[in-house]
Amino acid sequence: MSESFSSLVDTFRNVGVSRAFGPTTTIAGEETVPVAMVSFGFGGGSSPEDGQPGVGGSGGGGGGFVLPLGVYAKGPAGNLAFRPNTVVVLAALTPLVCAVGLSIRGILRTVRSHT
Repeated sequence: MSESFSSLVDTFRNVGVSRAFGPTTTIAGEETVPVAMVSFGFGGGSSPEDGQPGVGGSGGGGGGFVLPLGVYAKGPAGNLAFRPNTVVVLAALTPLVCAVGLSIRGILRTVRSHT
């Protein structure tokens, strides 16, 4: 089982890099390269029940996540620029904005209670 797991890990080690940057495409006469955040995870295990050989369970699983961040594109002057995916940026900033808001609320409550 460990040989097949090692083989699987080696296969996906190289897949992440090829998925992070997509193939160059031309859109409206402009070359773009899509960029994404890629994450894969795998796990497995086995355990004999009551120490009896041949009796027990085993299992494994895995999963992946790909988040489209944006594209690299050449501008009109020919210089390369990153253009973020605005939906992903807004989704990623939502927890940060909530955390800052809760922190400010806590600070204001502390200041008000000490005055």
